[in-house]
Amino acid sequence: MSEMPIATTRSAAGMPTARLAVWWIIASEIVIFGGVLGSYIMHRLAHGIWADYAANTNTEIGLINTFVLLTSSLAAVLAHQAAERGDGQRAANLLYATTGGGLVFLCIKGYEWSYEISHGMTITANTFWSFYYTAAGIHALHVIAGMILMVITAGWAKKNEHLHRVEIIGVYWHFVDVVWIFLFPLLYIAK
Repeated sequence: MSEMPIATTRSAAGMPTARLAVWWIIASEIVIFGGVLGSYIMHRLAHGIWADYAANTNTEIGLINTFVLLTSSLAAVLAHQAAERGDGQRAANLLYATTGGGLVFLCIKGYEWSYEISHGMTITANTFWSFYYTAAGIHALHVIAGMILMVITAGWAKKNEHLHRVEIIGVYWHFVDVVWIFLFPLLYIAK
């Protein structure tokens, strides 16, 4: 059995470096999403016409996607619990279920966007749609990144290796969900 790399075993600020690293990544992502959402809110308040544009978003689809992401987050929590018990196979299966939730989310988002674009609601239609596609697009890229990392982590977990990483990817996935919890009301409900 090979030794774990020192970067995995040491700690900084009283927590393992991997956990600290994911929190640093999330902090930097908060700056990105905070800037986009802050700009969106300021423009929304200054342009009453945006309510008319927002009326074209599909609240039911947004609600379904919220349910899908929150359900996938539950699977991530259960994966973390399985990893803590040393059950790598169950953790891997639950990570695959989480990834499946991400895939369902993206398919629904793809359907939604294709409908909107085919009806003239494109990124160049007006400033509202520019913000809409930018914010939702950045979020979708984070979903894709999380899915890729989830599959890699599931591969390790299946072999009962690096089970501590199940928690790390779970923290990232929960961040992606929290961002959606902000996007959903701003883009779909506030009309």
